[in-house]
Amino acid sequence: MKKIGLIALISVSVSATSFALNTQEQLWVKAVTITYGERAGTRVTTWRTEMASYRQYSEQKKLEKVNQFFNQLNFVNDNMLWGKNDYWATPLEFLGSNAGDCEDFTIAKYFSLLELGVSDKKLRLVYVKALTLNQFHMVLAYYSTPSSEPVILDNIEPVIKKSSARRDLLPIYSFNGKNLWLMKSRNGQLAGKSSRLSLWNDLRAREKSLKLNKPIVNYDE
Repeated sequence: MKKIGLIALISVSVSATSFALNTQEQLWVKAVTITYGERAGTRVTTWRTEMASYRQYSEQKKLEKVNQFFNQLNFVNDNMLWGKNDYWATPLEFLGSNAGDCEDFTIAKYFSLLELGVSDKKLRLVYVKALTLNQFHMVLAYYSTPSSEPVILDNIEPVIKKSSARRDLLPIYSFNGKNLWLMKSRNGQLAGKSSRLSLWNDLRAREKSLKLNKPIVNYDE
């Protein structure tokens, strides 16, 4: 499902002089540009500019804006994009590649919301079975309070809905930056630390070291 005019359309509407990138952001843009090209660097600049504008919003509005922003990217499965059965990209790899699968959408939304001040305790990356599609899938859940029903941020369903309205999703396990839960109930059963997930550990290591891998297919062409 390739999307035309991806994020470049947004960047045209944002004045380059309206927001100054900090030193860390400039480093990200430079690294992504070197690895993936100028258009990829522009996407990262646009992400940083948009993120700065989102800080003024309520938490609910931040969810909507972040969800909409990343849902513009192309959905491509890992085998086709990375030549691997499963690969969890960092947000910079996702933006650099201009494509990713459900995990990449979810991970990018998770880290963006954390940066915008949403507590890690309110967020969970949820591995589910998408019943209609008959395939495994990942979404981001947001709990406004520990006991509240979460809402779901998804790249398949663009509208943020309560989990009870997503009968097409069967939760299996969930995690955040600290913990891992088996989803035997709405809030899940604690099953240890999220560091038990090797793909998560590998992602965090690449994120910290600014290691950027290149996909086997170029979605900027």
